[in-house]
Amino acid sequence: MAFPTISPAAHRHWRRRPAAGLVLAAVIAMPLAGCARHKVDRSAEVASASITSIGVNSYLWRAALETLSFMPLTQADSSGGVIVTDWYSNPGNPNERVKVTVSILDQDLRADALRVAASREVLSSGTWVAAPVQAATVQKLEDIILTKARDLRRSDIG
Repeated sequence: MAFPTISPAAHRHWRRRPAAGLVLAAVIAMPLAGCARHKVDRSAEVASASITSIGVNSYLWRAALETLSFMPLTQADSSGGVIVTDWYSNPGNPNERVKVTVSILDQDLRADALRVAASREVLSSGTWVAAPVQAATVQKLEDIILTKARDLRRSDIG
């Protein structure tokens, strides 16, 4: 289906008249409205482990965002599947801060489709110094995200 083209003169005309622009939008959208006539059973798609309208597995994506919701985000790219947080200091321990990167590597809901990396710094003599992150911390974050993703999938199916 081809969309109608608009001449530059007509575009200037509609841009000056907001109501005309709304009419134009309705006219362009009318042929698309007919696409929804056939009812499609989406239950099989929801049951799939690879809901990917955002580029990566949506359950892993939502679960990662929910898990990291207490941290400030610096990047969230749903098509590339990357979430990067800013430095976060626990109010109970202000001399330590953590930064987390989550990468979703596949469109399927699988454990190997998720990679979590963390950086940790401690305050020493007024400057932040890199400190090791326990492997158990990263593993725990991965487990929380995977469990939450599986729960989200179960709730969509049920």
